[in-house]
Amino acid sequence: MGKTSEGENTMILVRPDWKREVSMKIWSRGVDFYMILITAPAREKGQVFMKRNNEMWNWVPTINKMIKIPPSMMSQSWMGSDFTNDDLLKQFSIVDDYNHSIIGSDSVEGFDCYKIKLQPKPEAAVVWGKIIMWISKKDYYELKAEYYDEFGELVNKQFGSEIKDFGDRKLPSKFVMIPTDNEGNQTILQTDKMNFNIDIPESFFSQQNMKKVR
Repeated sequence: MGKTSEGENTMILVRPDWKREVSMKIWSRGVDFYMILITAPAREKGQVFMKRNNEMWNWVPTINKMIKIPPSMMSQSWMGSDFTNDDLLKQFSIVDDYNHSIIGSDSVEGFDCYKIKLQPKPEAAVVWGKIIMWISKKDYYELKAEYYDEFGELVNKQFGSEIKDFGDRKLPSKFVMIPTDNEGNQTILQTDKMNFNIDIPESFFSQQNMKKVR
């Protein structure tokens, strides 16, 4: 991902007897600054999530309250979806907080992929006990991931697809997260727009801006 990015995403929560959509705008700067603005549905519109260095915040305009999100909540569901708070806010880095080893090759959706095991570093208080990722050997698309708890049990499977152009980059535009213990449940995260390397200063990622960003 570029040093900065700005995008629009749609999240679709699918359950056996209902479905709902959440629309959002996302801004990022490096790996330390991240902001998500909910733009729909109406009851959640205006809610903002922010990562600034190691701190996570949630602005809830309906109750006029700024809530600090503790690290202990990173493994919990983000807005009732099958993605965790950490999946969206990225407190933990798959690059810095895990040791990586290539454990094989595999084909995913016709792409020749490296199969990579990620084990958390001893000092890293991360969400997952282990992650297995399938990354295409050409262009390094993230096409599949399996997330395991600290007991080695498979919790979630994620699939990336629908490679699209976003400026000078090609990326999977659709990610589907499927929990293993809730049959019929899944959450789709669709990237609708994405721009890279635009001017987003550090000062954008502030509690003051959370209250007025649109």
